[in-house]
Amino acid sequence: MTASLGRRVAAEAVGTAALVAVVVGSGIQATELSRDVGVQLLANSLATVFGLGVLIALLGPVSGAHFNPAVTLAAWLTGRRNGDGLTAREVAAYIPAQIAGAVTGAILADAMFARRWVKWSTHDRFAGHLWLGEVVATAGLILLVLGLTRTRRDHLAPVAVASFIGAAYWFTSSTSFANPAVTVGRAFTDSFAGIAPASVAPFVAAQLVGAAVGLGLLLAIFGPTAPAGPRVTASHPDTALTSPSTR
Repeated sequence: MTASLGRRVAAEAVGTAALVAVVVGSGIQATELSRDVGVQLLANSLATVFGLGVLIALLGPVSGAHFNPAVTLAAWLTGRRNGDGLTAREVAAYIPAQIAGAVTGAILADAMFARRWVKWSTHDRFAGHLWLGEVVATAGLILLVLGLTRTRRDHLAPVAVASFIGAAYWFTSSTSFANPAVTVGRAFTDSFAGIAPASVAPFVAAQLVGAAVGLGLLLAIFGPTAPAGPRVTASHPDTALTSPSTR
């Protein structure tokens, strides 16, 4: 059954909020339990992998489980070519819901650990090599998500996307935000997972560049259109893909 736009928007808001709560909350917990930065990052990345996989599996059939404006925009752009993707109205509803959800999730995580609900992050991430890391992470995410759709393997999204994000935590210099909404949300928490407000805009710009690179790689590898025939997908049938985001 096709979910109404209101239900899909609610799923995107709740899913993004839950994702950010996992990322921020596990980061706070890790720093309280260990002084070793490597252990902190390991705990944070593992919690994110498990949380993200569960959220995609649960909410993918409702909204596509994007939780990420870059994924939503990519779905819209590719769907315009194929005639089966998101509409501009849906994009305009999804993205604000994702951003609001991300901010809510950061506030919720801080509240759960008895921290100030809103405290701007002081974690400076303003550096060129970090922006490059975001380009790489976002390009890989977009290629993966759309590539799964092109090869009719959308049902693998919960495992594949979560696994990629977990790996990208470690192989990218930025620890793979790869998500404009999550980046904005993480500015609201002065914790392990935070990002200083001044660092947000360059990160988002790098993520959008990465999304464009990912789309270019998709065209180079898989061609301009999806193959004919039935698609295997766990997502809402009006949505171009099943998977999200990342952190």
